[in-house]
Amino acid sequence: MADNDNTGNPRPLPGQKGKSGDPLKKKPKMNVMWIYPMIFLGILAISFLNKNNKPQEVSWKQFEEVMLKPGDIDRLIVVNGELLEIYIKEDRISDPKFKDLYKKGFGTIPTHGPQFYYKIPTVEIFDKRLEAANSTLPEENQVDYSSDKRTDILMTVLGWVIPIGLLIAFYLFIFRRMSNAAGGGGAGGIFNVGKSKAKIFNKEEDNINVSFKDVAGLEEAKTEIMEIVDFLKNPTKYTQLGGKIPKGALLVGPPGTGKTLLAKAVAGEANVPFFSMSGSDFVEMFVGVGASRVRDLFKQAKEKAPCIVFIDEIDAIGRARGRNPNYGSNDERENTLNQLLTEMDGFASNSGVIILAATNRADILDKALMRAGRFDRQIHVELPDLNERKDIFKVHLRNVKYDPTLDIDFFAKQTPGFSGADIANVCNESALIAARRGKKMVERQDFLDAVDRIIGGLEKKNKIISFEEKKAVAYHEAGHATVSWLLEHAHPLVKVTIVPRGKALGAAWYLPEERQLTTGDQILDEMASALAGRAAEELTFGSVSTGALNDLERVTKQAYAMVSFFGMSEKVGKLSFYDSSGQNDYPFSKPYSEKTAELIDSEAKKIIDEAYERAKDILIQHKDGHHEISEMLLEKEVLFAEDLERVFGPRKGHKPEGLETTKPAV
Repeated sequence: MADNDNTGNPRPLPGQKGKSGDPLKKKPKMNVMWIYPMIFLGILAISFLNKNNKPQEVSWKQFEEVMLKPGDIDRLIVVNGELLEIYIKEDRISDPKFKDLYKKGFGTIPTHGPQFYYKIPTVEIFDKRLEAANSTLPEENQVDYSSDKRTDILMTVLGWVIPIGLLIAFYLFIFRRMSNAAGGGGAGGIFNVGKSKAKIFNKEEDNINVSFKDVAGLEEAKTEIMEIVDFLKNPTKYTQLGGKIPKGALLVGPPGTGKTLLAKAVAGEANVPFFSMSGSDFVEMFVGVGASRVRDLFKQAKEKAPCIVFIDEIDAIGRARGRNPNYGSNDERENTLNQLLTEMDGFASNSGVIILAATNRADILDKALMRAGRFDRQIHVELPDLNERKDIFKVHLRNVKYDPTLDIDFFAKQTPGFSGADIANVCNESALIAARRGKKMVERQDFLDAVDRIIGGLEKKNKIISFEEKKAVAYHEAGHATVSWLLEHAHPLVKVTIVPRGKALGAAWYLPEERQLTTGDQILDEMASALAGRAAEELTFGSVSTGALNDLERVTKQAYAMVSFFGMSEKVGKLSFYDSSGQNDYPFSKPYSEKTAELIDSEAKKIIDEAYERAKDILIQHKDGHHEISEMLLEKEVLFAEDLERVFGPRKGHKPEGLETTKPAV
């Protein structure tokens, strides 16, 4: 039977809940810092109450006329040659004249002297004044004084204590500011700087509502993660066959693909403690703090096992050791990584502790961190395909009021290469645009404008551009449109504009095919299409401008990739110098000779020159069509695929179904 508390009510047993439904909690301890202001207020109160017992200061005239001449003085004491203490005879204290003196000082007459005091200039002057006053008095009223030397012990002690106390308070203030600035343990101050900063989440207590249903797409990744969660819920299902729980899973993928969202879903699905922290939380300005926090993290995790530890952006501490030239062999981050490796799979066992980590830089992680036994599973979270984008749109459009006649399939087709975060941004931006226009729901054009806004930037129709520059931009963009329309393997053009957007003075929108492999012919057609803007400027104006910077950069990378990565050059051969591991396994800066480097340069230049000449030939053959497209651009500023089809006829290959959503080229 449960015992009773002081109120007569039964006291709940440990683990039970009281009437309010909340678990019983210990009464919070009183903060020690409250003692100091209480002491200070007590001292003020005592000093105020003792004010009534203090002697009242008088002038020499009051001393001589009111006290000395009437013979009311019992004795006089000169203290330290500075202060004259005046003691009144006991039978004279009740005299009304003394009460009048104390009324001016807002006090009462002390029963035990001294009752008054007088500040003497010097002992010699006081002697002369007292002697002169006594000479005029009868002998029975004359008084003399005695001298006394006193030391105020309290003031002496305070004179030592107060400066030392102020110095200590100053240092405590500085240390607290340093600990807060350096992330040194929060309320614990600098002395808790080595403690783990991981946040512990519990599904019931923290009300985590994210589940795997909220993670659209990523079916393969969810399958891997859900198996780990199922292992925690039903361990006997796997252990009876001899299986062991995975020690760790590494989520790898581009930014915005949903790695952290998957971790949140795990925290919402698994009924075990969930530790969450970032890789940068281990990095600290103090030596040894990172390793100390790793030890403290795993110590807490072992106490709450089975549990899950999630480390976001683990590349902050998991970078390959010895690869950073800016740090020596005793780099603090390397020490932190060494401690992490030991805790994950060292001599001691961490049974029941599962490590989840996320990174978009798996190529720079240390090999020892990637091996089985530490991260048994590497789950690749890639950019969503068409069907996955459709599911992601359904998730993010739940709270968006859009036209019911709009087809979500259309949305998904217009966003190839978009990550989940990009799609969420498109949905939000389309709602903002519709609200800005005073609409009640998001329509098709709002969505298209949102895609343009995110990809190319904000339209700048009021940007000051001369007619010559506008004409050059029109012929440049018309060159892109013409060549891409006439080449079979180039990306289908959907829209071209000369309205400035972001940093670009013009843009051409394409709808790239969602393909996993790219042939050499496709790369060459894309290069010719990208160089068509520069070729159009040269053929039309006889000179070139700086507007082709983005095109040249992209084409140069493609040409060097064909030669040195994909083995598409006959002279260089079927060689690839690409290092997929990112660990720089070669003991030298580049894995080829200077002669091969010159050959790579010449082959890349040859490919680019051939693509440029090819673009010029196409523009020369279709000079009239290119000129017509350019003039239409100058007039309308925006052209669509239908306009090009009217000039050049149907395009070879598939016809685009909507707006292009890749990065615009200038």
